[in-house]
Amino acid sequence: MTKRPWWQGAVIYHVYPRSFLDTDGDGVGDLRGICRRIPYLASLGVDALWLSPVFSSPMDDFGYDIRDHTAIDPLFGNLADFDALIRTAHGSGLRVLIDYVPNHTSSEHPWFRASRTGPDSHRRDWYIWRDPAPAGGPPNNWITLFGEPAWTLDSDSGQYYLHSFLPSMPDLDWRNPAVKAAMFDVARFWLDRGVDGFRVDCAPLVAKDPGLRDNPPMPPGATAHHRPMGGYDSQRHINDQGHPDVHGIYREFRELLDFYGENPGERVCLGEVHEYDWPVWSSYFGRDLDEIHLPINFGLLQTPWQAGATRDLLRAVTRALPATAVPAWVMGSHDDPRVASRVGTAQAPNAMMLLLTLPGTAILYNGDELGLPDADIRPEDIRDPWGLRTPGLSRDPARSPMPWTDGPTAGFTEPGVKPWLPLALPPGGTAEAQQGDPGSLLRLTQALLALRRGHAALGPGVIEFVEGSAGVLAYTRSGEPAAESLLVTLNLTGRRVRIDRILGDCRWERLLSTAPAASAGGDSPVLAPDEGVIWRPG
Repeated sequence: MTKRPWWQGAVIYHVYPRSFLDTDGDGVGDLRGICRRIPYLASLGVDALWLSPVFSSPMDDFGYDIRDHTAIDPLFGNLADFDALIRTAHGSGLRVLIDYVPNHTSSEHPWFRASRTGPDSHRRDWYIWRDPAPAGGPPNNWITLFGEPAWTLDSDSGQYYLHSFLPSMPDLDWRNPAVKAAMFDVARFWLDRGVDGFRVDCAPLVAKDPGLRDNPPMPPGATAHHRPMGGYDSQRHINDQGHPDVHGIYREFRELLDFYGENPGERVCLGEVHEYDWPVWSSYFGRDLDEIHLPINFGLLQTPWQAGATRDLLRAVTRALPATAVPAWVMGSHDDPRVASRVGTAQAPNAMMLLLTLPGTAILYNGDELGLPDADIRPEDIRDPWGLRTPGLSRDPARSPMPWTDGPTAGFTEPGVKPWLPLALPPGGTAEAQQGDPGSLLRLTQALLALRRGHAALGPGVIEFVEGSAGVLAYTRSGEPAAESLLVTLNLTGRRVRIDRILGDCRWERLLSTAPAASAGGDSPVLAPDEGVIWRPG
């Protein structure tokens, strides 16, 4: 049989660098902190880590506004620190992915500074500049993800430039071959430093309607599938992103990755694709699986935590997959409320069991293995530029620092130093406390990851749903070839539930339970309140 690429079935640990570990006493996490915690990640049992941006930036959007694509921001360290992190991770058997931000740069980037000098600049067509509309004002009705006009007037030239985010984050024009060539060179720079792949930020945005036509309004009564984003949801975003030309761009990017270096086929591309029409989402794999290796689906973050709704979502995603494609699942994100706050503390173990028993690749956001809840962020402590504009939409609560040990700064930074965001503590305690507690979520996560490595049924393969008990999400997992089969039953209710019909006439024994031994049901056909169980044939 052909050996699967490493990323098919991998578990990728998402590190938000600002919040992982501070080693220089400025209250902000850094690359040396991530390097210091590589043993923690190795003991957890993940296959790779992915870093949110650490590039040189004015930090208007915490690194997604890049000033220099090939430099590390001093806030996080330097290139030597980055190289040391790569060496340490690879030495521990972990691969490293970094963010790749193709849609825009910072307004402080040399490319944009040159572009802004005037219409005759050799960089003018690297960005999207247009004259005002015939009646005056912006060229079209597009709005940013912050709900503001997506065009800013440059008073010197009288033209507008496009920005899908903040005015200080102008959009690149990927229809210009020079832009594509320069951005592909950025990827080569980091590949040459040893990175194992990229997570492509806002993947659909790089291809807009070439005619820059207005977006139509959202139909009356229609609701967005993502978390509410204010004025942004007043439009159907069909012209400011996702033009069919996007697929040609990612076919070329995939070719670059697949044939790069001494070990072709080892580099991977994750794609941030916030698309909830699942056939459209699956189109980012490419007709011949020749585009983005792993378009991330965000459906689990937006689906009600109910057995029926979750089952329907999983079926829809699975049915939309191209043949032999592997899905990428995510339960937590630096842009969304924490899993433990979204589903509740009692259900957080079930959420982890779901994530790590689905077929395909799993992305685990740092802190979710501890059951870290959303932090309580007072208005005066808001740092997120989105939240500063609309406090109810702040992403800060999901970005609070990791609690490593007991103490006033939870081991995230030096005593007496104020972390960049307020701390939140999980009900189960810090990472150190949970490591010493056999019943903790951290220990459960380690056990799930060990089972995932040891049982072919939990890798890429077949999932079949089983119905029979209200409030219970149940499915079987089989490997390829189907040499073994495991049953997963997740009680998404707070009451005891009998699952005789789910277990059927087969004899099953419990392989792993989320519940403490005292409340688990042994081999009886009963799930304790909030209990998840992996069963194997008895």
